Amino acid sequence: MNFEHTTFISPLTWRYGSDDMRTIWSEWNKRRTMRQVWVALASAQNKAGLVTDEELQDLRSQMDQVRIDRALAIEKVTRHDVMAEIRTYAEQCPVGGGIIHWGATSADITDNVDVLRMRQACDLLILRIAKLLLILKSRILETADMPAMAYTHIQPAEPTTLGYRFAFYAQDILEDYRRLVELKSSLKGKGLKGAVGTQAGFQDVLVASSMDAVEMEAAAMEILNLPYYTIASQTYTRQQDLRVQQVLAGLAASLHKFALDFRMLQTPSIGEWAEPFAKGQVGSSAMPFKRNPINAENICSLARYLAAMPGIAWQNAAQAILERSLDDSANRRLMQAESFLVADELLRRSIRILEDILINKDAMAKNLARFGPFAASERILMALVKAGASRQDGHEWLREMSLRAWEAVQGGEENPLPDLIAADDQVRQYLSLETIQQLMDVSAYTGTAAQRARALAGEIDLVLE
Repeated sequence: MNFEHTTFISPLTWRYGSDDMRTIWSEWNKRRTMRQVWVALASAQNKAGLVTDEELQDLRSQMDQVRIDRALAIEKVTRHDVMAEIRTYAEQCPVGGGIIHWGATSADITDNVDVLRMRQACDLLILRIAKLLLILKSRILETADMPAMAYTHIQPAEPTTLGYRFAFYAQDILEDYRRLVELKSSLKGKGLKGAVGTQAGFQDVLVASSMDAVEMEAAAMEILNLPYYTIASQTYTRQQDLRVQQVLAGLAASLHKFALDFRMLQTPSIGEWAEPFAKGQVGSSAMPFKRNPINAENICSLARYLAAMPGIAWQNAAQAILERSLDDSANRRLMQAESFLVADELLRRSIRILEDILINKDAMAKNLARFGPFAASERILMALVKAGASRQDGHEWLREMSLRAWEAVQGGEENPLPDLIAADDQVRQYLSLETIQQLMDVSAYTGTAAQRARALAGEIDLVLE
């Protein structure tokens, strides 16, 4: 299992995702957690008087001694991964090996293992999102009052503040945080219910004991500290997997939106944001001058991959025939690990970008000066009407001047609209030069943006405390 680069290895094995997340989804952790479930089952059966203290202690002594090579060798014969692990574990336990998996079916083990690992993975993602939110909070507070041009339809619109833009991303990610915390707390194991969920096998095992199947299940799941479904077939409902993938895909959508905007703002025609560019970094093999937003592009690329996962989970949930079929098994091995690893990488890259983001204040001021006066024309129109002018007449005066100014801007000139309005006799009948100059200062035309951005920063503190 020590793979080298002479064979295919998933990029998630080494290129994307963290070592911590890879450990959670590692084969070792999976098999060690399987043993944890078997020990919990044996512990409950010990309380029922079915398993001796010596047998239980024997299982506990080998719980961490996972032997993957031996299990794989046995699996070549059995063609059954769970049975191979049972036999491997039993070989290591001369006293207790004979009672491993007593009354259980494979999914009693693997489904509970899946949920235990998903909870571990959720904990790691929750920590990463919290870190990202704290960085966003700092950016919001640093730039809450910093004016910037806003864009609708990818066209200049009206001014906003940079802090308000950061708050927009933070608000979505804060909701993703809440949903992930809620998801983690709602995750349930299958429990221990046997081949079709009726606990018939366990009832037979326990017929002469002090405990029934429901009590045994409760005792084992309490040891695992894992809530479980009241009703399950051979597996827990695959609707749970769908909910997991939907939450992760929602997070991916939030981060994709942020990264896509970042790419737009880094383009030289806007030039307000940039990723850091290392001294020896290469942007293009053909064009030496290129400074590509590689982290933001990577986020968008991986987010699209994660967005496809709910479709697979939907198929698994919708096509779970009767009590169970095995046609979800192979894709779940891929989907569960890959979705959490991709989400992990998305958050790591987003943190990296926001920690080291380069903000070009000169470019922001230039864009505001270039396009802001068009937005200020709305203020002039409102003031004209208030001063007694016809709204329709004023609209036409400003429209004609705006078209002339737009031609000049398109030709590379500075925006002449403030001077055109200040020199217009029709406008000057109603507004003084001082009033016009004051209204054309769009740097203050940001409404309540700064106030609400700071409020969102405060909400982040309340949620994370």
